Amino acid sequence: MKDRKAGKIIGTLVGLTALAVAAVLGLSFYFSSSSIHSLLTENHELNQAITNLTKEEQIGFATVVSQEKDALGQISTVLKFVQTAAGNPKEIVDEQIYVIQGDVVHFDALIVKFGDAFVKQGKERALYLWRRIYGEQTPPDQGKAIQVPERAPERYFAITKSLKVNDRAVFWEAIWSLANDPQRLSEYGITAVFGNAIYTKVELGKVYLFKIGATGQIYPEVMDFAGAPTVLP
Repeated sequence: MKDRKAGKIIGTLVGLTALAVAAVLGLSFYFSSSSIHSLLTENHELNQAITNLTKEEQIGFATVVSQEKDALGQISTVLKFVQTAAGNPKEIVDEQIYVIQGDVVHFDALIVKFGDAFVKQGKERALYLWRRIYGEQTPPDQGKAIQVPERAPERYFAITKSLKVNDRAVFWEAIWSLANDPQRLSEYGITAVFGNAIYTKVELGKVYLFKIGATGQIYPEVMDFAGAPTVLP
């Protein structure tokens, strides 16, 4: 009788240990990271998330909160910059306030295109990643960050969600690296487009909508505040 009880106890312990090991291995698999090669060639969820991207027509907007001129005649602009959700320009995913010296503001973005070699169906897809903002007298590399490099942008949450936790950093680091090496992922049909720093003179009472042109480039459309979309605060 004692041997049977002991056997049951040992069996139960072995079973619990096996479950614990399986749980640990499961978590280990979920949190382990893959190479960028395996992500781009074997991750069907990622490929589907990118394939599901719709053509975008507007990716954000900016408004002037205030403008002041000092005793020397130098203008200081307080600007609100808003990012909208991918595929839904009426949904705000992030907004920040910047102080810019001058009244001409540069907006720098990285455009990443996924060609037929990656998408494999339909037309190419594109990511629009805001990088930095700066005034006319400020060197671009001293501009203020809009999106922290290598971080997952909020406007593409669906793509981030398709990846395992540790794979997210691997993917977004590779995507952001295209700003310095646009051909790094070209073998997978992924390339970056240069020349996406747009600039415009800004003033109170205007809304600056960031539109996507027929060629995929970003351009500002200026509207009076009264005629702005209802999404605006």
